[in-house]
Amino acid sequence: MRSGTLLHLALRSLARHRVANAVTVLTTALAVGLSFAVFAINSQARQAFVRGGSGYDAVLGARGSQLQLVLNTVFHLETSPGNIPWSLYRAVSESPGVQRAVPVAVGDNYKGFRVVGTSSAYLDDPPEDAPHWTLNGRFFDESRREAVVGSFVAQQAGLELGSNFSPYHGLIFDELAKHSEEYLVVGVLEPTNTPADRVIFIPIEGIFRMGGHVLRGSNGDYTASPGEAIPEEHREVSAVLLDLSNPQMGFTLERKINKQGKVATLAFPIGRVVGEVFQKMGWAHRILALVSYLVLFIACGSILTSIVQTLGTRRKEFAVLRALGMPRKRLFALLVTESSLLAAAGSLAGFLIYGLIVSLAAVVIRKQTGVVINALSFHPVFVWGPLTMIGLGAIAGVLPALQAYRTPVAESLNS
Repeated sequence: MRSGTLLHLALRSLARHRVANAVTVLTTALAVGLSFAVFAINSQARQAFVRGGSGYDAVLGARGSQLQLVLNTVFHLETSPGNIPWSLYRAVSESPGVQRAVPVAVGDNYKGFRVVGTSSAYLDDPPEDAPHWTLNGRFFDESRREAVVGSFVAQQAGLELGSNFSPYHGLIFDELAKHSEEYLVVGVLEPTNTPADRVIFIPIEGIFRMGGHVLRGSNGDYTASPGEAIPEEHREVSAVLLDLSNPQMGFTLERKINKQGKVATLAFPIGRVVGEVFQKMGWAHRILALVSYLVLFIACGSILTSIVQTLGTRRKEFAVLRALGMPRKRLFALLVTESSLLAAAGSLAGFLIYGLIVSLAAVVIRKQTGVVINALSFHPVFVWGPLTMIGLGAIAGVLPALQAYRTPVAESLNS
């Protein structure tokens, strides 16, 4: 009997029990889709956070957690660990080997989206490996109340070129904490698929002069007066993004600031700091992976159950096939082929389930972090996952195949 005939018989047999097999395929698809999602989302999230440093090598900020400093400054999550004096920013920016030093100040929001004060260099003079900023409009003028908004903010908050808005004090949206200052949107960033899509950028001077803000750069309270320059000794920043000429400079600054100083913290390199989180949380991914493996085995059990349940009604069919000359080995192969086909169909349908899961997860992840998960991004699990499932499906078909192999021809025909 040719393999083509064997495949034809297997497909016809599956079609005769289409309802039960459809349930089995759906169960398998859910298992495969879940496994795909666990591995793909973890991999993409890790890459996005570890490589998402916006092209900068290090972050300088207040004394405290390096992770909190990176999450707040680079990914616009968490709260700021505090401020550092402007003089420290100046000193580090003038250090040999520091190519760029961009100050960042936070503390306000607009409808829940971060308002980040920075210099125009952050947008119009980024490092070589930073995201390429493309915008409709222009960059803000540091001497005016102007803003550049990320694409996601523009979409969700209804801001566009020419829009006016007033920030709200704090990082949590409170309608009672509205500032009186009004800003004009002069630029809207094209989607960058980075956390910058969820941010509103304004001149850092605007943060200094925002109503209710007090500067403590000189260890005393100072409130900026309209029309008067702010002395540098009173200025302070939440963090400083650093672009270094070489890694050795980073190690030198880290030793000087973290190990010898007590005023500030240097997070270097950014990828290492974020990568430590994934290493510490690796147990969570391993548990999820274990759960996905168990779900795959449950799907195999579903395939086994589906075929076993049909054996009682197919004894005469097997006997007829044997009487027509089908060898026992071919009958055995027929059942294994059927279970493999069920696993293959479930694996193919699993891609649809995976797409649905990742599409929903991507919306939530982007809204909360700005990190973009791409359902079309390739992952090795898309290759070894279906192959593994088909192999497990074939193994699941061995038990019913053995029962069919032992089917007594004469007894089954007489019954």
